Amino acid sequence: MNNRDFTDIIREQESRTSVNGNERFAASAFPTLMRKVYLWMTLALVITGLAAYFVASSTNLVYTLFNNRIIMWVLIIAELGLVFGISAMIHKLSLTTATLLFVLYSAINGVTLSAIFLMFDMAVIAKVFFITAGTFAAMAFIGYTTKKDLSGMGKILFMALIGLIIATVVNIFLKSTGLDMIISYIGVLIFVGLTAYDTQKIKNMLHDAEYADESYQKLALLGSLTLYLDFINLFIYLLRIFGSRD
Repeated sequence: MNNRDFTDIIREQESRTSVNGNERFAASAFPTLMRKVYLWMTLALVITGLAAYFVASSTNLVYTLFNNRIIMWVLIIAELGLVFGISAMIHKLSLTTATLLFVLYSAINGVTLSAIFLMFDMAVIAKVFFITAGTFAAMAFIGYTTKKDLSGMGKILFMALIGLIIATVVNIFLKSTGLDMIISYIGVLIFVGLTAYDTQKIKNMLHDAEYADESYQKLALLGSLTLYLDFINLFIYLLRIFGSRD
């Protein structure tokens, strides 16, 4: 073996080491991003819960909030604007700005959800929260591990969600208790399915990430917002069902 052959072998080994190193890094980026998805989602839920409890604990805030329709409409419009704004402009926003907007949305959502502490007993809220957490975890696990493509189910669930929104608006005027309960059960089914579908979608979206750079972290943040909304809506519909029983 001459010096040239030895040099070629060394270079080949260095090349393989570099490739294998990149492969290890690429493999580690995906679980890192998925952890960020659930970490951001958990933090958002904590912020929402604390904000809701803080408002409900203050008589002055409760009176001001629920006796002034203008404030409520401003908060609702702000929530919608933040959700659509983050979703539509995620690629243009910096990661810091997107994160701050997500935190702001979580806090405002907590303010509007503070009414649940006035409408339901704390024991019922706690029970429904744990039921929601268990159901969410189970469906997220299914969405993460299943090899079946859930994209077709996602289209059906999206159409069902539109129908649910229309039915909810109609029932504002009808004020039917029976229809309200039917809507609640259908809402649970829709968001149970959406949890599995969105989990698989987020997994596919982040799976090929070679680096946990800002662009992929923003996608992870968007994924956490999606799952946060699934959790909150599932919790609300379950609370309406169990709350009416208790």
